[in-house]
Amino acid sequence: MAARFDIISQGEELLAGQGVDTNAPWISSTLQGLGLLPGRVTVVGDDLVDIREVIAESAARSPLVVCTGGLGPTSDDLTREAAAQAFGLELDENADALAQIEARYRSRNRAMPPTNRVQALLPRGATLLENHLGTAPGFAIDAGRSLCFFFPGVPFEMYPMVEQYVLPVARRRFALAPRRTMMLRCVNLAESVAGQRMSGFEREGVTVGYRASFPEVQVKVHVAEGLDADALAREAVERLGSRHVFGVNTGPLAEVVGGLLRARGQRLATAESCTAGRIAADLTAIAGSSDYFVGGGVVYANAEKVRQCGVPAQLIAEQGAVSEAVARALAEGIARATGADWGLAVTGIAGPGGGSAEKPVGTVHLAVSGPDGTTHEKVRLPYDRPRNLGATVALALDLLRQRLLNTQSA
Repeated sequence: MAARFDIISQGEELLAGQGVDTNAPWISSTLQGLGLLPGRVTVVGDDLVDIREVIAESAARSPLVVCTGGLGPTSDDLTREAAAQAFGLELDENADALAQIEARYRSRNRAMPPTNRVQALLPRGATLLENHLGTAPGFAIDAGRSLCFFFPGVPFEMYPMVEQYVLPVARRRFALAPRRTMMLRCVNLAESVAGQRMSGFEREGVTVGYRASFPEVQVKVHVAEGLDADALAREAVERLGSRHVFGVNTGPLAEVVGGLLRARGQRLATAESCTAGRIAADLTAIAGSSDYFVGGGVVYANAEKVRQCGVPAQLIAEQGAVSEAVARALAEGIARATGADWGLAVTGIAGPGGGSAEKPVGTVHLAVSGPDGTTHEKVRLPYDRPRNLGATVALALDLLRQRLLNTQSA
């Protein structure tokens, strides 16, 4: 059987529900990709005794432990001391760690505050792990039965440290069963429905995991070495429905849409009423989006629908701002105004107020205008305001994705 790992996420804000632990899912997914098995994820607050006991317990039960958080310079950063106590070690100032911290501050043209000197304290005999992106060094303790890594909790600092220090050691130290992991990214599909459609898919050497990250559902298929992973991925897509799977081992939906636009040499503009710029924000969060995204209008008020997109005021008066006719006019108008090949528009009632018997809260009209005409889709979303907005962004981008896949390029 493959080696098991434990993850410890440290921080009072996580324990109190004031923050979301994004580190543990990423670490678990990364280590499972090597063929390691997840054991337990523990969230612990800023209490020295609690942290010490959790470290000692995880080290006694799992051959690999990864701990994040608690390596800062303040009084509530207790991981160094807790780790030392858990293994019966003294804390010593590490000269190399201190030099690295001072160098990091010099690179920012700042002097190291005296309070940051505490970050150079490491359990005696621990291996220093340099942090190239922040001031908090990591460290590793080889406890014989268990190898324990301690990293800062800042995700963009922690990710490369895990890749640099944990993965190579894990490959050397543990008997790994090589396997390939494929992540199928889905929209407009409930996690429970995905589970039903994948029922019976698992077989010897094939396991399936699910992660709901609203409005997306991710289905991970783990395939043992020697099996046809590509054929299994195709079977999974067929089960889930190609209408719902927007990518296999791809980036987010906005990145997939951008890639399709770039491949066609075409450009997009957006007109957003209820989402107020969220679609444009998702698109431009992707590096290189200027290749295909022209710009967009936040057309919240009816007057802006008229001014920016040329929607006839009489049409709005007759059909209402939340209507198929206005959504189509917005998509066509923004494409015309910007000279874009494609126009994407949304108008709807996100809630909690503003609905009526004819147009209840959650009513949204989506429209895509392109070289071969304009298509429209009406949806009725059942969520609260934040999730209605998130779902609208995803549905709009996916409607555009479908058009791009089904339209012949010029």
